[in-house]
Amino acid sequence: MALPPPQKEIVYNKLLPYGERLEAEAARFLAQIKGNLARAVQLQELWPGGLFWTRKLSTYIRLYGRKFSKEDHVLFIKLLYELVTIPKLEISMMQGFARLLINLLKKKELLSRDDLELPWRPLCEMLERILYSKTEHLGLNWFPNSYRPGMSSPKTFVLNVLHRCSVESVLKTLVKSCRPYFPEDATAEMLDEWRPLMCPFDVTMQKAITYFELFLPTTLPPELHHKGFKLWFSEFIGLWVSVQNLPQWEGHLVNLFARLATDNIGYIDWDPYVPKIFTRILRSLNLPVGSNQVVVPRFLTNAYDVGHAVMWITAMMGGPSKLVQKHLSGLFNSIASFYHPSNNGRWLNKLMKLLQRLPSSVVRRLHRERYKKPTWLTPVPDSHKLTDQDVTDFVECIIQPVLLAMFSKTGSLEAAQALQNLALMRPELVIPPVLEKTYPALETLTEPHQLTATLSCVIGVARSLVSGGKWFPEGPTHMLPLLMRALPGVDPNDFSKCMITFQFIATFSTLVPLVDCSSMLQERDDLSEVERELCSATAEFEDFVLQFMDRCFGLIESSTLEQTREETETEKMTHLESLVELGLSSTFSTILTQCSKDIFKVALEKVFNFAISNIFETRVAGRMVADMCRAAVKCRPEESLKLFVPHCCNVITHLTVNDDVLRDEELDKELLWNLQLLSEITRVDGKKLLPYREQLGKILQRTLHLTCKQGYILSCNLLHHLLRSATLIYPTEYCSVPGGFDKPLSEYFPIKDWGKPGDLWNLDIQWHVPSSEEINFAFYLLDTFLQPELTKLEHYATGKLEMSRDDVQQCLAIVHNCLIGSGNILPPLKGERVAHLVPSLVSLEETKLYTGVEYDLSRENYRETIARVTRKLLRYILDNSEDDTKSLFLIIKIISDVLQFQGSHKHEFDSRWKSFNLVKKSMENRLQGKKQHIRALLIDRVMLQHELRTLTMEGCEYKTSHQEMIRDLLCLSTSSYGQVRSKAQQAFFTALGTYNFCCRDIIPLVLEFLRPDRQDVTQQQFKGALYCLLGNHSGVCLANLHDWDCIAQTWPAIVSSGLSQAMSLEKPSIVRLFDDLAEKIHRQYETIGLDFAVPEKCIQIAVMLQRSEHPSIDFTPLRSEEIQLGIQRQKEKNAEALRNYENLVNMLLDCVEQRNLPWKFEHISIGFLSLLLRDDRILPVRAIRFFVQCLNHDAIVVRKVAISAVAGVLKQLKRTHKKVPICPYEISGNPKPSSIQAGDRLDNQWLHYDSRSLPKTKEAWESCCFVEKTHWGYYTWPQTMTVYAPVEQQPKLGRRRDELTEAEQIIYDHFSDPKFVEQLIKFLSLEDRKGKDKFNPRRFCLFKGLFRNFDDAFLPVLQPHLERLVSDSHESTQRCVAEIIAGLIRGSKHWTFEKVEKLWKLLCPLLRTALSNITVETYNDWGTCIATSCESRDPRKLHWLFELLLESPLSGEGGSFVDACRLYVLQGGLAQQEWRVPELLHRLLKYLEPKLTQVYKNVRERIGSVLTYIFMIDVSLPNTAATKSPRVHEFTTRILENLKPLMEADEEIQNHVMEENGVGEQDERTQGIKLLKTILKWLMASAGRSFSTAVTEQLQLLPLFFKIAPVENDNSYDELKRDAKMCLSLMSQGLLYPQQVPLVLQVLKQTARSNSWHARYTILTYLQTMVFYNLFIFLNNEEAVNDIRWLVIKLLEDEQLEVREMAATTLSGLLQCNFLTMDGPMQTHFEQLCKMRLPKKRKRDLGSVVDTIPSGDLVKRHAGVLGLSACILSSPYDVPTWMPQLLMDLSAHLNDPQPIEMTVKKTLSNFRRTHHDNWQEHKQQFTDDQLLVLTDLLVSPCYYA
Repeated sequence: MALPPPQKEIVYNKLLPYGERLEAEAARFLAQIKGNLARAVQLQELWPGGLFWTRKLSTYIRLYGRKFSKEDHVLFIKLLYELVTIPKLEISMMQGFARLLINLLKKKELLSRDDLELPWRPLCEMLERILYSKTEHLGLNWFPNSYRPGMSSPKTFVLNVLHRCSVESVLKTLVKSCRPYFPEDATAEMLDEWRPLMCPFDVTMQKAITYFELFLPTTLPPELHHKGFKLWFSEFIGLWVSVQNLPQWEGHLVNLFARLATDNIGYIDWDPYVPKIFTRILRSLNLPVGSNQVVVPRFLTNAYDVGHAVMWITAMMGGPSKLVQKHLSGLFNSIASFYHPSNNGRWLNKLMKLLQRLPSSVVRRLHRERYKKPTWLTPVPDSHKLTDQDVTDFVECIIQPVLLAMFSKTGSLEAAQALQNLALMRPELVIPPVLEKTYPALETLTEPHQLTATLSCVIGVARSLVSGGKWFPEGPTHMLPLLMRALPGVDPNDFSKCMITFQFIATFSTLVPLVDCSSMLQERDDLSEVERELCSATAEFEDFVLQFMDRCFGLIESSTLEQTREETETEKMTHLESLVELGLSSTFSTILTQCSKDIFKVALEKVFNFAISNIFETRVAGRMVADMCRAAVKCRPEESLKLFVPHCCNVITHLTVNDDVLRDEELDKELLWNLQLLSEITRVDGKKLLPYREQLGKILQRTLHLTCKQGYILSCNLLHHLLRSATLIYPTEYCSVPGGFDKPLSEYFPIKDWGKPGDLWNLDIQWHVPSSEEINFAFYLLDTFLQPELTKLEHYATGKLEMSRDDVQQCLAIVHNCLIGSGNILPPLKGERVAHLVPSLVSLEETKLYTGVEYDLSRENYRETIARVTRKLLRYILDNSEDDTKSLFLIIKIISDVLQFQGSHKHEFDSRWKSFNLVKKSMENRLQGKKQHIRALLIDRVMLQHELRTLTMEGCEYKTSHQEMIRDLLCLSTSSYGQVRSKAQQAFFTALGTYNFCCRDIIPLVLEFLRPDRQDVTQQQFKGALYCLLGNHSGVCLANLHDWDCIAQTWPAIVSSGLSQAMSLEKPSIVRLFDDLAEKIHRQYETIGLDFAVPEKCIQIAVMLQRSEHPSIDFTPLRSEEIQLGIQRQKEKNAEALRNYENLVNMLLDCVEQRNLPWKFEHISIGFLSLLLRDDRILPVRAIRFFVQCLNHDAIVVRKVAISAVAGVLKQLKRTHKKVPICPYEISGNPKPSSIQAGDRLDNQWLHYDSRSLPKTKEAWESCCFVEKTHWGYYTWPQTMTVYAPVEQQPKLGRRRDELTEAEQIIYDHFSDPKFVEQLIKFLSLEDRKGKDKFNPRRFCLFKGLFRNFDDAFLPVLQPHLERLVSDSHESTQRCVAEIIAGLIRGSKHWTFEKVEKLWKLLCPLLRTALSNITVETYNDWGTCIATSCESRDPRKLHWLFELLLESPLSGEGGSFVDACRLYVLQGGLAQQEWRVPELLHRLLKYLEPKLTQVYKNVRERIGSVLTYIFMIDVSLPNTAATKSPRVHEFTTRILENLKPLMEADEEIQNHVMEENGVGEQDERTQGIKLLKTILKWLMASAGRSFSTAVTEQLQLLPLFFKIAPVENDNSYDELKRDAKMCLSLMSQGLLYPQQVPLVLQVLKQTARSNSWHARYTILTYLQTMVFYNLFIFLNNEEAVNDIRWLVIKLLEDEQLEVREMAATTLSGLLQCNFLTMDGPMQTHFEQLCKMRLPKKRKRDLGSVVDTIPSGDLVKRHAGVLGLSACILSSPYDVPTWMPQLLMDLSAHLNDPQPIEMTVKKTLSNFRRTHHDNWQEHKQQFTDDQLLVLTDLLVSPCYYA
């Protein structure tokens, strides 16, 4: 039977030299995985079996891709889905399963909705459990890095945020990956589930929208749209359109719409929303407008995510209407000038991101529409595909900003990426302007930044440039001129220029064969024009290569600073030098790879002569030259080796003839240089080296034992490189065309291959696979050079031979180089598996991968020998000469390589993978996709695949040989020298991460060093052991393995190490280590599971997986006794975990109770205990007693931990309260509404607070149906509404002591003890950090728990304390009593009516006292206290509190401050109740209205804030009923009535109100001013908080504000003016609905006629901001545009000079953001005005007063000049066609009377300033005559002015 095709495999595997063997290997591996995974699940063994084999599955995917049948794919996904959603899974396991599941679901085109369906609820429950955990804040559930009290430094806080994100982001990505497969009814179910949460005043709104954004499926096929987005689209878009003030959830809605648009292009008509969408995106960029703008902070924090905005725009493009493209052009026109390099600000990043993302997003869409294979996902209908015209329009609208952004302050990276994508779409529009900027930049010497920026952009477009194509055939002709001109960039004095030039040259030479084709011109006559041009140009290639080499030689010679190098014995190059070296060698090798044979020969000659005619020092210059030589030899080994090897060998032999040389400390320079050269050029194809083996062998014999360290190291390198070249597998060429360019031109025409991608199916890679001859050569080298060294070392280690340290080091160096040279052919270490580390019923075998090497087992395995000898040597050195650290360093290297090295190092592989990805990104063609990479990249990728296979060692079996070596590393990690320790520790951590379960074997050995009863541990060993526990950044942390066995060993050991002899708290390094350890454990600890069970469904899928075919598995089904054994094992495991848990708690308690344990360790131990609280087991009684006693501990750290812990324990002891379902429609007696109607309806009115029917008696209380959560019922009711059952069904209250459990009795006893409570209160009312303390939620939780669990048992003990504390006005005592009272009110949730009533009788007088004693320090705490008490409580339960607060907030007793505080406290309570207390809000408003004319500023501000909350509920959201709460409209009408006297008065309003409430009635006007001040405070407060702005009402106030607001920027103004100005600034930034635009303009026009010039001036500033912040809404309304134009032009002719100038500025701004255009009529209008005749100057007597009133004609003439000036200043960065003429017109007025002359001068100097940078290109726009005039104007000194 034929095999089903694999889902999607990694194609590169087939190209490996051993590719044909992988098919069988993969099948074998997959069968193993399927069998063992299925077995593990059926045996209920999640750990280690399940986890081990899921890891293997992800390795399999990494190695072979998704190489399994569709059936298996679906089964794997289903199995993992079941595993991931097991409710009690530990977080780390969950993350492991989730990552694999994401990986399986990643390519969604592989599985359609018919193949797979996944339920959504389990995921939702999981998110709810983890992200909205109810117990995490109480410390009953630790997720990795949740925020922990008392233990966090700023550093950990940042880390926590990061890691918290990692759990969160994994979960969210998981939902995203499962989303396409949710069933078709999911949408409706989700809406039912989360709609009831949509109460816009509540935090639940954020949660609901986040869930919708995450879960709603948007990829349903069109025939199911009625079950998908059509159910919610109009509702949500309505919500979005009507919200004006950017609440937190608006961004999530945008993300949802963006995704919807992308998945359903062409199925949704976005046109009606386009102006709104673009206006909001523009607002979201937070660009500054005008000079003194106030930014609302939440606009910055809640702004849209640029990535999603871009997705949305891209998805809406195209289609018949072209509306989006019109708006997009408008958007870029309006913001283009912000991209100019002279602008900078925090908004710049967003703009750059926009620029970078848009093109790439459009390319992605084009790829999807034109090139991508069709999949099951809905295709884009033809009517909405992007046409070529659409693409051209898009490129044209974005290219200008991109060209400006090239030189931006943040660097040119974004611009280069944008250009790369734009050039793929329209090279002919993109590349020419880039080149226009590049050529001059290559000539400039003074602006290096220009050069680096343009070059990086040209690199981006290189591929499009070179391949030309039908759009841009002349592209390739630019290449040679660019290359030649770039050469001067190789400049030793400018590092960044040098690097970018190397990158530039390398990029172009990779794309183009450097072959001279000029001879073709004679031979062929069928060439096109461009081809002929290219042929003749290619003659320059040779010239280019030689000039490049000269430049490089220059660079090298300038970095040979002999003298300084000698004096400062630096071993290494500096970082910059090494980068240059890398750039140089890779560029040179690219060039030579791409050369034809003739050019290569010339280059080889040149580099050979340069190398042999000079002698270089070996550190910097020498390395660079050797690299160049190596590059040459690599490209064509035969020709090159002929030159180099004989030469070097002769020189070296000649120089070492004399034996004295061998013993010289300092060697001859020439000898060193030749050795260096020889060691580099042997890094080539091994087969080509074989002819020279005798010569090379002789050289090694002569030089390996030189005394000079530099000498023998170079010789070791030679040995290392020879071995590597002979034994590794690698490609030998990276040419851009298979087969190279050596064919005669008659049969091969290179120009056809310019920029050609490699063909994945005919890559034809030339592999180097070691032949038997080479293997023999390698072993000959090992036998000759390695064997004697090992013998010597062995003799030394047994004491038979004396050796100096230098000799030992030399031997070790040779051993190490042999090892890393031949690691590939030495089989891994053998040995027994270390058994019994973890019991498992599943085989945990390792998988062997074939990497092209057959080990020759007949020969000696040097790896074993090296391991044996090194261990002996190590013992000997540690015993006899421990201070020989250099030898120890080498031994550490050898040990870690013996363990792991198989031919390549992990870190090298990682950096190569990274750089491969970078190069791929910079040169890929995202438009066509399909792996259209250049050949060199593809070869590189295949090579990386091979290396990946050699490195896949994780999960290696842990054998005895490994065990011995890891123990040696541990021994070195605790040695006496710090440097040895730290090097050994790194190797130790790496090894721990490599072998399965070896940590369990090592932990006891590490803990040995910490035992308090050992006398022989030194401080160094102690420190080393602590470091070993701590682990490094990324690796394992031994102190914190997620496993009971390990933690039960390490934690008590850490604590009791405090008694060890070696421990000393005097040593800061040790103290710091303990801090870090405790901190790391706290950061990484997560609650470890106590009971695991595998659900039945998993087991069924596992059985199916076992039965599936291809590869089928020869497993028999499990026998029932095996399954029983599995279940038995699982039970035992759970029981053992529980035992371990309790033991650990007891051991920690024993540790703490030891005498003379230092305090530090007591704290650490208490910290550990607090981590052991959990939500599924009550803490052991002994620990509860301990924590309760710790509440009165002397140390504040301990008290803090204890408070959290006891609060947690109380939560564990909480008894569950029964709930019953109710029907809200029956209670209200109203039927269910047919459509969704939010807000105050008849069926939710019974929830309102109604003073007529408050539950004031026992019967009323018990019959009342209390709903605690505020959001229920506002939007819709949930499917089943539950409330708490009546009292008699709830747990018993008022229990006696003997009815309590043992744990409860402990708490009961302590809190009933007056002494204990007194001490506790004393501690709680101490201050911790002066001025920093706040209301502490943890203490509140503690008291809430006490009163919830024991109802009023402790009130009698507490009451006297409360009364005492309330009357003491100290900050900390007030805070303490506030925390207790809040806990009391919230804890009394389930008390009976009698108890509650008694409680309020006690509380009311207390609160009255407290509120009259309130102070500056405590009013915040009381506010928090009341807000916390009212949170999530039915207002009818708290009627005592509300009545108390509303008694008389503004009594005036205690002064204005107490009034303000009372309002604050009241506001806290009412704000929590949101929409359920309309009656209270009405009462409060009625009470406040007469008091709005308050004199005191603080009371006014508070009233403003309270008003905001009163009217918050009055929102204009779609399908929302009119509110029962107070409405803004009615309120404003009343206010306007009172402000009439101010509106009508004409003279300027001065603030002449005395700051005291004078006796008697003041006149209306003064009252009006006071009222106005309060109203201003209200408007300012609501700008940032409410959802919608009541524009119509506020508009009527505008004329008044325009009158008051000051014109100049001066802070000394009184409050009224400052507030008016601020208010205008905030109002002008508001978002307008289209229907409000005419109303605003109406007001502005009316004010323009006002006779106060201040008002006329202020309109203009208001207008600028308003138009920019609502740009597209105005542009969409032609009448509005004309009105504004008329308004500005009218004000240009204002009699007041300041107004005219402001009008000019406004006009210029509107022109600049392309709101108005500079058209003919406007220009003529201004020119007409300019021609106004001026009145004749009369000769005046010098003494007479100058006539100050300007004549009307002068004003008009000035208006004309200002108009022209505005036009000129509106394009500061370019010269449009109309500009020269206007400048000429202006210059005619230079000698007009003031103020005209001043305007002209200012304009010209501004023009000069802004156009100075690019004057050379701007000059082109003017005629010669105009230039003459202009030069005159700009230069002439006008002294006589």
